[in-house]
Amino acid sequence: MTERAHGPGYLLLEDGTRFEGDRFIGDGPALGEVVFNTAHSGYQEILSDPSYYRQILVFTAPHLGNVGVNSEDLESDGVPAAGAVARSLAPHPRSWRADRPLVDWLAEERTPLLVGADTRAITLHCRSRGAMRAGLFPAEVPPGQALAQVQASAPMLGADLASLVSCAEPYRFEATRLTAPWHCRLDSGSGLRVTVLDCGVKRSILAELARRGCEVLVVPAGTSAASIAASGCDGVVLSNGPGDPAALTRAVATVRELLVAGRPVFGICLGHQLLALAAGATTFKLLFGHRGANHPVRRESDRAVEITSQNHGFAVRADDLPDDWRITHLNLNDGTVEGLAHRRRPFFSVQYHPEASPGPHDAAGYFDRFIEAMRRAP
Repeated sequence: MTERAHGPGYLLLEDGTRFEGDRFIGDGPALGEVVFNTAHSGYQEILSDPSYYRQILVFTAPHLGNVGVNSEDLESDGVPAAGAVARSLAPHPRSWRADRPLVDWLAEERTPLLVGADTRAITLHCRSRGAMRAGLFPAEVPPGQALAQVQASAPMLGADLASLVSCAEPYRFEATRLTAPWHCRLDSGSGLRVTVLDCGVKRSILAELARRGCEVLVVPAGTSAASIAASGCDGVVLSNGPGDPAALTRAVATVRELLVAGRPVFGICLGHQLLALAAGATTFKLLFGHRGANHPVRRESDRAVEITSQNHGFAVRADDLPDDWRITHLNLNDGTVEGLAHRRRPFFSVQYHPEASPGPHDAAGYFDRFIEAMRRAP
C-alpha cells in the first residue's frame, strides 16, 4: 500500500471548530460541505456517488478500507467527493475482489483522506449545529489561513452542481452484468425505452433498468423536454445528483413540460425534488441531511415500513403540495416527505435510493412499478 502522507492534519469547520487527525493522506487542502454517512459498508459506492460532489464525507463506521476497491462497484468514473474522514484505516484489503487499496484509489483521484479523527465527535457536532462548509488541511497550514479559505468557499444552498457532474453528451448504457437479482425479472422491461435525465446518476440505477431488459438512454441535465420526447422513450427517470434542487431552474422547466406530455416519470432522490418543484411544491435544506443505509420509511398506502438507503441534504415541503398530488411515503425519524405520486397520472418519486448500493433492497420494486406504468401507458 502506498500513501502520500503529510503527517498529521485536521478538519476545520466554518464555525471555527477543529478536529485533529493522525494522518493526512493525499494532496490538500480540500473544501466542501462536511456531512456524515452512517452506513457500515459500501464506502467505495458512497465515495464514487456523484451526489457527494463538493462534500467532505465523515464515515461513522469505525474502520475503513478493509475490502479495498474494485472496478465493478464504482458508481461513477472517479471520486466526486471532495475528501473523506475515517476513524481508522485497514493496513491491507482483505477481499478477493479488491483491485487495489482504498488509499491508492484516493491518491489516483487526488482525494484527501484524514485518518484518526474523532468521527463520533464530528457527527455529534454536525447533528446539533448542522452540515456546514469545511476543509481538510495538512497540519502545517495555519488555522487562521485555513478558516479564511473555508469561509470564502461556496455554500451548498443555491448551488447548481448537477451540470458539473452530468454527462456531456447522450449515451446508451449497456450493463456488463445482466444476472437478475432476486428482486426482479430479467425480461420485465424488454422492448421498453427509458430516457434518464442525468443530474449525477449512479450506475446502479442504470443497471437496475438494464437488468430488466430496458433500453437505457442517458441524457445531460440540460436536455430539453422536446429532445427527450424526440428520443421516442416510453418513460423518463429523473436521477439523483448533488446541490440545491431549487437552483436547477432549467431542469425543473423540463420536468414541467414532461408532465404535460404525460409519459410515465419516475424521480429518485434529487429527481424526487425536481418532480415536486415542477408540480408546484417547494424544497428546503435539512439541518444535517439523511445519509446512510438504514433509514426507516413508512409507505402510507399500507403502513408498511421500508428500510432504505439515503443520501440527500434537501427535502420537499409537505404543506404546499398541490391537491392533485399525494404523499406516498414519510420518514419515520423526522416526518419528512419520502415519496410522491400524482393522483391520476403515471408520475411518482421516492426521496431515497431503491437501487441501494450500498443498502437494503426493500425498495427495489419501484423499478418494476415504473415498468408496469410504461406498459400500461397508451
